Amino acid sequence: MSTPEQIARLRISLERIEPAIWRRVEVPLTATLKALHDVIQAAFLWQDYHLHVFEVGEERYGVPDPEWDSLRPIRSEKGVRLATLIERAVASFTYTYDFGDDWQHRIEVEAVEAGDPAVEYPRFVTGERRAPPEDVGGVPGYEEFVRAVTHPRHREHKAMLTWHGGPYDPEDIGEAEIVAALGKQARRRTLGRAAYLKSVGG
Repeated sequence: MSTPEQIARLRISLERIEPAIWRRVEVPLTATLKALHDVIQAAFLWQDYHLHVFEVGEERYGVPDPEWDSLRPIRSEKGVRLATLIERAVASFTYTYDFGDDWQHRIEVEAVEAGDPAVEYPRFVTGERRAPPEDVGGVPGYEEFVRAVTHPRHREHKAMLTWHGGPYDPEDIGEAEIVAALGKQARRRTLGRAAYLKSVGG
């Protein structure tokens, strides 16, 4: 019988927004920060249109770009696994998406435990409230957007709904979409692991 893989339960919260917008996910310790980036994008229903960076202590991880990284270099997120951070006793770190809107997320390691062999990871556990739309203008823009779309008599109500492409309910987390997006990642990972084990005769 194979040993269950280790997973980390993470709470990921958008900072500077009230009421809080957050997600709890379970991610294998073997996941790289690149894989965690993909998890966050799915969990918040972001579209990966913009640049991002992880900050762990004094280190920055993302997609290196020598043209822009001369002052504070960015190390490749593909070369660092979640297990490495856990081994370094990292309990929390940050992830910023879209340097214009500046969506800062705090990632907290809530637990590390054996995964369920019957479950495909990563997976969504729970959370609250829908994430802001892309390109809404950061926290101030989001707050004005919510005021407009939730008040039919607001002068920008129709314009904001048109810009968004339809209704927006800040309380509707979009769980079905999140579960589906993370499910695709989990299936790709399972297929990749199966192909690897087959190639090495496992």
